[in-house]
Formats: sequence, structure tokens, C-alpha cells
Amino acid sequence: MSDPQRIWLTGATSGIGRALAERLLARGDRVALSGRDAAALDELAAGHDNALALPLDVTDRAAVRNAGQQLEAAFGGLDLVILNAGTCEYLDARDFDTDLVERVFAANFHGAIHCIDTALPLLRRARTQGGRPLLAATSSAAAYLPLPRSEAYGASKAALSHFLEALRLDLDAEGIDVSVIHPGFVRTPLTDRNDFAMPMRIEVDQAAEAILAGLARHRLDIHFPRRFTLLVKLAGILPAPLRYRLGRRLARPETATETRP
Repeated sequence: MSDPQRIWLTGATSGIGRALAERLLARGDRVALSGRDAAALDELAAGHDNALALPLDVTDRAAVRNAGQQLEAAFGGLDLVILNAGTCEYLDARDFDTDLVERVFAANFHGAIHCIDTALPLLRRARTQGGRPLLAATSSAAAYLPLPRSEAYGASKAALSHFLEALRLDLDAEGIDVSVIHPGFVRTPLTDRNDFAMPMRIEVDQAAEAILAGLARHRLDIHFPRRFTLLVKLAGILPAPLRYRLGRRLARPETATETRP
């Protein structure tokens, strides 16, 4: 069995994050669990000497920095960071809502940036201790292809994916790897609120296993279920007119307008 890793996991209290937390704790890693629900974190950490409950709202930059100080005191460094906190809201272009866009970017993009800023010194510490640390974050298959009503969500995830892929290039010389996680549809409390068909949706346990397998290999792009994500990737590289026609087919009838010539 490999040595336990020192891990920071955000968005740990539900969905994919909780499934990951349960597996990481069960295999004996030292895991700092972050989320906004302190009671849920305490319940998740109960009975695990290798768990550190670290309540946190990633949109609060000062709170994230304070969490970094606690992580340094508890672990000394980090071998693996999994940034999984995020949200999803869909935009109705007929009633444009700038506040909605800003909320989604605050959680999905800027929150991740706050955490990366805090995590990098601790990942560098692990590097000097002889490891090959890994920074990972959960984006979405929506980053591959513009879809109706996904202006805020898809753009925030596309921005995150671009940022992390560029960061991997810059951190490679330091011996720090970066992985981007692109799930398709996964049955979670967040997707349970969706009001549209979700093809090839998988269970959260399947998602957690796919993520852990990809992280073990330090893959740049961890995407699943592969039948679905490969189709979305293919659609994303179609010529712009074909992408537009595909998106039009997916748009709600009541929001549709005449097709452009």
C-alpha cells in the first residue's frame, strides 16, 4: 500500500465531493474536507482520525487564505488538491440577469482561483519533500460545447478549463501536475434540479471511481462517461454553423426565434 497522501478536497459534503471524501478517508489518506455546511462536514469526518473538517466558502478570499494557514499547520504541505466546489444556474436570455452570471463565476471560477492561490505554496512544499504533487479541479463537459441556457455555467467552466490547462504548462517545470475533471451528467442534488433530459447520466459512485483512476495517472483531462464526453468533444470541434444548428435543436421551443440565414 502506498503512503497516505495529504489531500485538500473542496465541495466535500454532497454529490461527487462526498463520494470522493468517503473513498479517500477509507483508504487512509489525510483529508482536509471543505464545504459551507459545517454540520455536514463534522458528520462526514466523525470517526475518522485522518479527517480535518475545514468549513469554507470558496468565494470568500480571506476565508480561503485562513484555511491555508490551517492546512499548513495541520499537514505541512499538500500532495493532492481536488477543487470540487461549484454551482449551476441557467440563464434565461429573455430576462437577462447579471447577478446570476456573477454568482456562477464567483463560485465556479473565482472560488477555484482563490483556492489555487492558497494551495500552490503547500503543493510546492510537497515537491521539495520529494513528491510529484497534483492540483485537480472539477470543470464540466459543458466546457467543450456551448449549449442553450449555459451562458453562465458553461462559460465559467470553460474559463476554468482554459486556466488550468495553461497553468499545467507553467507548473510543469516545478514538478507540479494539473488535472482537469470534465464530468458529463452525474446524479447529484445539483443535477436533480435540472428540467431537461440528461443522456447517459451515471451514478455518483461511478463518477468518483473514474476521477480517482484518472488522478492516479495524473491525467490532464479526466472525462466521463466516455461515450457521452467523446460525443460532446466531437460536437465541440464542428464548424461554427454546424455547432449553431445543433444548439438550435436543443433550445427550448418557447425561446426559439427564426433561424438566421
